[in-house]
Amino acid sequence: MRIAVNTRLLIKGKLEGIGWFTYESLKRIVAAHPEHEFIFIFDRKPHPDFIFGDNVKAVVAHPQARHPILWYLFFEYGVRRVLKKFKPDLFLSPDGWLCLNTSVKSLAVIHDLNFEAHPEFLPNHIGRYYRHFFPKFARKANRIATVSEFTKSDISNRYGVSADRIDVVYNGANKAFRPLNSSEIQEVRQMYSGGNPYFLFVGLIHPRKNLENQLKAFEIFKRETQSEMKFLVVGARHWWSAELEAITTKSEFKDDIHLLGRKSLDDLVLLYGAAFALMYVSYFEGFGIPITEAFQAETPVITSTESSMPEICGNAGLVVNPQSTSDISSAMKKLAGDDLLRQKLIDEGIKRRSYFSWDKTAELLWRSIEKAIS
Repeated sequence: MRIAVNTRLLIKGKLEGIGWFTYESLKRIVAAHPEHEFIFIFDRKPHPDFIFGDNVKAVVAHPQARHPILWYLFFEYGVRRVLKKFKPDLFLSPDGWLCLNTSVKSLAVIHDLNFEAHPEFLPNHIGRYYRHFFPKFARKANRIATVSEFTKSDISNRYGVSADRIDVVYNGANKAFRPLNSSEIQEVRQMYSGGNPYFLFVGLIHPRKNLENQLKAFEIFKRETQSEMKFLVVGARHWWSAELEAITTKSEFKDDIHLLGRKSLDDLVLLYGAAFALMYVSYFEGFGIPITEAFQAETPVITSTESSMPEICGNAGLVVNPQSTSDISSAMKKLAGDDLLRQKLIDEGIKRRSYFSWDKTAELLWRSIEKAIS
């Protein structure tokens, strides 16, 4: 069997959520199925780390997919040429984009429909592209995989796709994340927060991630508790707003907010392991990988009542209204003032993490591949 795969998001040093899904699942699938051939379609010269086995052939299609016009040209011309040349049994697209002008069977992994739920959080030209093409991709696909029951329902209801054609393939969590011992915790806190405990935010700094309300809630928490707690922000400032600038430069607690930028995996392991709690109170998520990373690190979670987050978190976190700074700050105070509650959430997270592994992800995605082909 020959499977062509859209691997344009495998870019060395720049893996984000969907990139990690692509990397972790394909690495395992290629190793588990040496009897099959995989055609990896990149939009630039691939790094050797992404050629996972002798049964992988790397092909570069043009042009590089960097904005909506080039996205269209890459898939409708570049990818189509590759599919026409190699005649695969299936085209697998881990980011959901498909070539619409091909008769090759396809499996689209659609991670979320945030652009439908919150169009205000994307530039107009990008949002319009997504809203125009993703219904077409969903209907074109022989089968769809997605990362939560919430998103399965969302795709089915919005796009009129039968739920029988959609498979839930949960994300995994990197096993590198782990709990730290007390001396490691103190060392990490000394390095990043002056030796004090801290709330941790990890993610792309984007309006959908709701960092503004989480920092406002932190101000309320500080004002009402006089706590020495800090707030560490890990993530690239791609959508840095005037409101975030004001909070982090003019707040009376600005010295307690530490902006760390992007961090390596090794640094993240330490930051998660030493955190008092993870803050992940987004407006919308298709899954929420940081939640499962916190489970691995045995760090409690404060997350959102919205979209997939209660499904992924289960009983292993406090869920709050992302619109309400008082709800978020109340959860912070509740957790900071109750050691038994914090330990209970940690224990629940240890149970919950068994649901999410990249081995399971790869196995479920392979089952979806088999269904799409048959």
